[in-house]
Amino acid sequence: MPDRRLRYRQIPPSHRARNSPEKGYRVKCTLATRLVNELVKAADEKVLAKIIARYGRVDLLCIDELGYMELDRRAAELLFQVLTEREEKNSIVIASNRSFSGWTKTFTDPRLCSATVDRLTFNGAIVDRLTFNGAIIETGTDSYRLAHTRQ
Repeated sequence: MPDRRLRYRQIPPSHRARNSPEKGYRVKCTLATRLVNELVKAADEKVLAKIIARYGRVDLLCIDELGYMELDRRAAELLFQVLTEREEKNSIVIASNRSFSGWTKTFTDPRLCSATVDRLTFNGAIVDRLTFNGAIIETGTDSYRLAHTRQ
């Protein structure tokens, strides 16, 4: 059986999420807040392992708007579990409005923030910034939402 794991270098960044399903890859796109809320609810209902496994199975997980809200310790730990489940197995793309240095406002525990960044930069793809073992993707343009607001 061929290796179906998605490698972020195999797909041009602009086509990752959009064209991956056409290539037979399983893709899940979600907002960070939606993902965290789903994880908290699953933990309360004692089905967390099932939800984490579901997010671990998709070939490409796209998380948008990470950094717009502060995560409490429990929410940050649950998100970390999803990222750890995917580590070195499947690809992840994260869109954030903050650089890694600003993630301490999202992940209020400095050790958890550091561990999260470590997981993502080792073999993940992050839109805007990526450091170790990957490609830096910087759009160099203003947000279309910001431009639309100024009009």
